[in-house]
Amino acid sequence: MNRDTIKQIMVDQKEIYLNNPLIARHYSLEENVNYCFVGIRRTGKSYMMYQQIKGLLDKGIPLSQIVYVNFEDERLLEMTVDDLNTILEIGIELAEAGIKPYLFLDEIQNIDGWEKFVRRIADMKYKVSITGSNSKMLSSEIASTLGGRFVIMHIFPYSFAEYLIANGKEMNYLDTISTSEKADVISQYNEYITFGAFPELVEIKNKRTFLSSIYQTIYLGDIITRNKITNDFAIKLILKKLAESINKPLSFTRLTNIVKSAGTALGKQTVINYVGYMTESYLIFPLKNYAAKLVQKETSPKYYFMDTGLIGLMLLDCKSAQLENLIAIELIRRYKIENVFYFESNVEIDFYVPTEKLAIQVCLQVLDDMDTRERETRAFVKLHKFIPDSKCLIITNS
Repeated sequence: MNRDTIKQIMVDQKEIYLNNPLIARHYSLEENVNYCFVGIRRTGKSYMMYQQIKGLLDKGIPLSQIVYVNFEDERLLEMTVDDLNTILEIGIELAEAGIKPYLFLDEIQNIDGWEKFVRRIADMKYKVSITGSNSKMLSSEIASTLGGRFVIMHIFPYSFAEYLIANGKEMNYLDTISTSEKADVISQYNEYITFGAFPELVEIKNKRTFLSSIYQTIYLGDIITRNKITNDFAIKLILKKLAESINKPLSFTRLTNIVKSAGTALGKQTVINYVGYMTESYLIFPLKNYAAKLVQKETSPKYYFMDTGLIGLMLLDCKSAQLENLIAIELIRRYKIENVFYFESNVEIDFYVPTEKLAIQVCLQVLDDMDTRERETRAFVKLHKFIPDSKCLIITNS
């Protein structure tokens, strides 16, 4: 690409982070660390960069020392890995003499061969942050290439605390609040769990339509188009069945049979591939059975969506599924996905966090239903035979 064109795009894109209102996310970022932000599209990875940039500007770092490039800009479609060094050269040219610029490379996975470039500049002691929406950013090959030079940070849609702040509700709701304030919080929560927590949704009135457009971008772009899938009906069907099965394990064999019974003949390996594509796009994530043997751990997980609003696009009566899905998201946000499981071995526990010895049951309504309460607590009694010192918690909407 022409050097002057690249320079003009870099100057134009400064407006993106200078003029965007910023709501600080609840992630702890260290100043001297290179970050790789990953996650589902529209979840706010770019805003993590804006947050870093604002922090630098607040500390007196001059704007000329900051290089931000969003590689989803259509003017950069012809850019190759060779052009990345031109970006570095322009950054050095714009910065003060002898001062290394800070580099923020947004959606860099769009450039083939980007890994070697960012490794090289990290080795040259530049401070670099990168983002990507596809889990190829996390493949063993790329993790090896980055070689410990970057901290990989998963970015999720808003937590409920962040959602309240984004809606101008910054008070401590753990304190005593009035009846009207309580009603307001409940209203905010119902909207949060129904339509999900993609940051851009806060300012949108017609949330369902906007959420559908996000889903179509992920569905059509990150899954179907990227993987050259022609049987889009099968993808829709699998996603719907995953949504319907949120509260129970779903093996590849069973999923293959479900798809077949709906009149779509797919081989088991194809189903495995399709589910893999959904996971790679961060649309869904699996949780394994802590009590299972190795093979079953890998082949019979429970699947959850990365945002509760996506479930509402596929199901009508989904309040129970959305509540359990919300807890799954919050648990992997707090403890990381490799530390969160479900537990099934003569006893069924919705979630188990072994590092905390924490067992959680999720039920939409339990306080006024003695049968439901007895069933849920009975599971905890059985669990204590396997894990005597486990901490047990029931989460409900009641």
